[in-house]
Amino acid sequence: MRYELYYWPGIQGRGEFVRLALEEGGADYRDLALVPEEKGGGVPAMMKFLDGAEIARPPFAPPFLKAGRRLIGQTANILLFLGPRLGLAPRDADGRLWTHQLQLTIADFVLEIHDTHHPIGGAFYYEEQKAAAMRRSREFLAQRLPKFLGYFERVIERNAQSDQWLVGKQLSYADLSMAQVVAGLRYAFPKASKKALRICPGLRALHDEVFARSRIKRYAASGRRLAFNNDGIFRRYPELDA
Repeated sequence: MRYELYYWPGIQGRGEFVRLALEEGGADYRDLALVPEEKGGGVPAMMKFLDGAEIARPPFAPPFLKAGRRLIGQTANILLFLGPRLGLAPRDADGRLWTHQLQLTIADFVLEIHDTHHPIGGAFYYEEQKAAAMRRSREFLAQRLPKFLGYFERVIERNAQSDQWLVGKQLSYADLSMAQVVAGLRYAFPKASKKALRICPGLRALHDEVFARSRIKRYAASGRRLAFNNDGIFRRYPELDA
């Protein structure tokens, strides 16, 4: 099956969590964010599904995935669907549920990271909420960042089947997503994340293992993996880094 992924052009965003799974799983897919509008891609292609009156089950927002007749929204939901099909989830029901639980926790983490630079609301520019962002970031870096990282570090430590992955014996989509979070934190908060990750050797190793995998390396070198920038979830404002 050939999949179609829809997301905003120009940013990694939440779409990148899905891209990493598709790439690692060797899936045949078309990334409509990279297709020019004149060739049927970009924002117009996405809006047909978001605004189209004929869409019976429209997604609320991107990313969403078209898989045959299915239209699947929400990052964790897409990965729940793709995981077993791409060999990126355990075979047993309990393992799949646990992987999904971890992915939902990653989604919570990602939201808190985003809200460091937009604590008041996405409708306001960063400059309009800079004071609130600095206050929010201080609390995040002091309290929430170590709490989330510490939790995922413990998950690796307690995985009886592997000393490098979050779930079971093999890499899962949750590992790919966690590696992306670590990469994003290193971009957005280079000083604070370096300090916080010193006591998280499992997460550091997980990140390195993921981005050393042959398919992920090829993807990163292909030019199709967009660079982090200040339009996405992970944004670098030096004044917010501590």
